[in-house]
Parts: sequence; structure tokens; C-alpha cells
Amino acid sequence: MRILLSLALLLVISSSCAPRTCTDYDVYGADEFVIDSYRIRQGKAAILEMQGITLEDITANDMCEYKDVIAEDDILNIVVYHPNRRDLMESFQFINGAVGGFKVHNGMIDLPDIPPVEVAGLSLDEAKEKLHEILNREIKDIDVFVTYRDRLSRKVEITGLTGLSVMPVDGKIRLNEVIAHAHIAGDANLFMSYLLRNGHPQNIDFHRLIVEGDMSQNIVMRGGDKIYIAKPLDASVMIMGEVNSPRAIPLIYGYMSLREALVMAGGIPYTGDKRCIQVIRGNMQCPKIYLLSWQHIVHLPNDSLLLMPGDTVYISPKPITEWNRFIEQLVPSYGGVQNVYKIYRLTSG
Repeated sequence: MRILLSLALLLVISSSCAPRTCTDYDVYGADEFVIDSYRIRQGKAAILEMQGITLEDITANDMCEYKDVIAEDDILNIVVYHPNRRDLMESFQFINGAVGGFKVHNGMIDLPDIPPVEVAGLSLDEAKEKLHEILNREIKDIDVFVTYRDRLSRKVEITGLTGLSVMPVDGKIRLNEVIAHAHIAGDANLFMSYLLRNGHPQNIDFHRLIVEGDMSQNIVMRGGDKIYIAKPLDASVMIMGEVNSPRAIPLIYGYMSLREALVMAGGIPYTGDKRCIQVIRGNMQCPKIYLLSWQHIVHLPNDSLLLMPGDTVYISPKPITEWNRFIEQLVPSYGGVQNVYKIYRLTSG
């Protein structure tokens, strides 16, 4: 029994955090963690690059407004006014109300009493002038008004934690205006939220746009764009080991200070080894491991020790903690062995 206890004690002491000279992975110190934290502070693009993901940068064309034109399958509201042709006004109103508007088909719309009119590729103002010119040939003193009723291709789709599903575009509306109308949830994960254009994710940092007011992210929206507003835990870090409340913590902005994460996990109890705070970054096949201590957390600025999505923080137990737990597990078993031995002695006598 003494040999067993001695071997257990040696195992516990040798598995403690300091020093580690035999490991399958490279272990980095606080200096490397501070350098990587500086990169994290640069925002979403830098974090994605650290994860091996590269997106195309925003171009000048993405920031430019463009001429909005009528497209195939757009549905128009067309209203006419004439002081003496109530029948004509009612026929247009009937199509707007009962039929649902004037749908663009093969680039043209069908109007009462006149041949189809081609409007695809025209702005609303240009379509209005063209319709006014055509109708005015038949009926003098007529006024024409044209608006969009619905746009199947010229709109933005919004999914996720949002109160709005679609929003039409007009060549001028920008991303921040769409977000303002979307009524996104307050705990939405801005880091994991994204915008797809032509099926490709754009290099947009929603946190920099919405929270920091960075207008370099405020691109002009185009028909077919898709926005996804992510859930809180779509990006998170895991706090494990000797903390009062091991848990996954959402990173809604893409990063968080190590000190803040430990506070949210309830802090390190007396059983934790504050000399051995490990941050595991990257996949499990080839992780990057940082070894920090409580002194680093106390003396270095918060923004010098940053966690990013996918990180795992592990607080090692003190050697004496492992020893005490081993004894707690061993004593009942040892007592059982002694009782069996006593029964054997009584029955064998």
C-alpha cells in the first residue's frame, strides 16, 4: 500500500504545471500571447487570417452608389390622374389593388388600352416619363405616377436574429440603414454575422460598423445580397479546469480579455494553480498552447491578453489538490479492503 501511495504522489507532482519539458506540442509564453493579442485587436479580418481564412477586401466600387433600374419580375404600382377620365383611373386602380400591380415580363408591362411598354433598364423617373409620353398621345393632360410594389431580385434577404426578412434596394441604401431597419437582437454575435454577395462572404466587420461607427464597412447594398445575423454562442471560448463555473462564453465582438473571461467563469478557487493558466488555440491536431500565470493577468493591460473564437482556457489544479482528490477516492476503497481482510481473519480462525 505504501508503494502504491508513493507512486501516486510521484505521478501527481510530475503532472503539475511547472516546469513542462516533455510535450508533443510547442508551448509559448506570455510574450507570444501579447503579440497575437495585438493582431486580434485589429478586428475580424485579422482574426480570420489567424484562423487560416482570407476574404477579399472591400473595393471602391462597393462603396459607390449606382443607378437603380427596373428589372425582370419587378412589380410596379402605376397610378394615373385625369379630371375627365374616371374610368381610366379606376382601371389602373383595379390592376394595382385586385391584380397586385403591373409585373414586368420579358422587360415589358401591359397597360389598359395600349400595347405593352418596355420598361426594363429604366429608372422609375425614366419609366414615368416614358409612360406619360405614350399615354399623353392618346389622352391629353394626363398625369402618371410610378412606384415599386415589390422586387423579387432587387432586395436584400436577412436571416438569423432579426425582425426583418427582406428589404428592397434602390442603389443608395447602405448596410447600416438595412441593419437599423432589421431590429437585430441585442445579444447577436456580430463577429459571426456575415454578408454574402453572389454567394461569396464579404470582408465586412459588423462590430466595427455598428459599435465603433466605422463607415469604411458601410457598403452600398445590391439586389441578391444576403445578411445573416448570428446567435450569441456561434463564436465562443471554453473555460475549463479549476474555475468556479466552467462554461462556454460567447464572443459577440470576436474577442474578450482573459481577465474578463475568468471573471465570467466565477474566478479561480483555492484548488486552482494560478501559475498554470493555459490557453489552447487552434485545432486539436496542431494546437498552439500558451502558458500564462496569474501575475501576467494582474500586471498586463486587458487588451494585451485577448482570447479569440475557438480558444480553450484550462486552469490546472494544484499538485496538493490532485493529491487530496486521490486520497478521497482511495480511502473508501482502502477501508473496504480492510473490512474484507478482517472478515477473512474472523472466518478463517
